[in-house]
Amino acid sequence: MISPRAPLSELVRRVPPPPEPVDGHGDWEAAEAALGVRLPADFKALVETYGRGEFRDHIAVRTPFGDDNPVRLEADLLEDYADSREMFPEHYPYPLFPEPGGLIAWAVTGSGHHLCWRTVGPPDEWPVVVWSRDDDYEEYGPGAVDFLEGWLTGRIVSEALPDNQPGLAPWFDPARELAHVYVRLAEGERPYPERLRILREALAPTADRGGMVSEYEGRRQDHFATVDGGWELTYETAYGHQIRVAFPPEDSERARLAVLGAAGSMGCAVLGLSTVHGTAVWEPLP
Repeated sequence: MISPRAPLSELVRRVPPPPEPVDGHGDWEAAEAALGVRLPADFKALVETYGRGEFRDHIAVRTPFGDDNPVRLEADLLEDYADSREMFPEHYPYPLFPEPGGLIAWAVTGSGHHLCWRTVGPPDEWPVVVWSRDDDYEEYGPGAVDFLEGWLTGRIVSEALPDNQPGLAPWFDPARELAHVYVRLAEGERPYPERLRILREALAPTADRGGMVSEYEGRRQDHFATVDGGWELTYETAYGHQIRVAFPPEDSERARLAVLGAAGSMGCAVLGLSTVHGTAVWEPLP
């Protein structure tokens, strides 16, 4: 049983885990034997609770399970960076596992950073090291879970990781296949905030995922997700006036009717429908 004050309990209280973690369960003894090291207890509990996925669309935890896991937990930093370190040793102040005290990456980010353990002392006391793609390093206290909970709540501030937007609740998206559709829109007569309100009300309930407002020509992006089904949406004028939506493929028809119906309520004619690769997967509404 998890202590009420344990970091994982705090993380679960703030960030609901999925009902069925993806690649979250397996043979830990075999995984540790393959890595050549015993893993921290808090990390095992984290993997079993959340599985594979992303915290706040940025930090992807590496799990040792799953045959087709693209972010599998492996002690691969020495293999990947040995040649670079030989040429630029000043960029590598830490050893790389299995060297004594070497780094093992337990998570990666969308910006190309590694979140690592520095493997000194007992596993439960390993410090966390953030290794940026620019070869900058930040060292924190022990515990992957404590680091995640601290970063998500703003208690820990990292130069390498994005700042948390005030008032924005943290989230976790489990790894899953998603279809992506871009809905290009005519401008319409209503102002942007009213169009956004209509869109979110049509898809309610939704959860805020932040956004961006540019001073240049008032360009905006607003990110949110549906609470039921977990569709991920961006409404924007930053890269053209459009709605970007990602959803499980089995939800395609339901998403089509909901999103295109909302566009009609917004007073915006649909100019085009495409996927990331430019192939239309939705038909316009009659």
